Amino acid sequence: MVLNMAKLKVTLKKSLIGRLDSHIKTANALGLKKIRDEKIHNDTPQIRGMVKKVSYLVDCEEV
Repeated sequence: MVLNMAKLKVTLKKSLIGRLDSHIKTANALGLKKIRDEKIHNDTPQIRGMVKKVSYLVDCEEV
């Protein structure tokens, strides 16, 4: 069990209106619904892949 896992802060920087349905669902799965929403997630390959898919919509930084 890893106790001190790295964290990622993901922020939605652009609107989801008019985006591909799969990109909207990915942003929602990250917990992002409105512009400037921020969520902190564990740094896992699954989260990294989701962030990469919608990288043009989000800002990501390590916390």
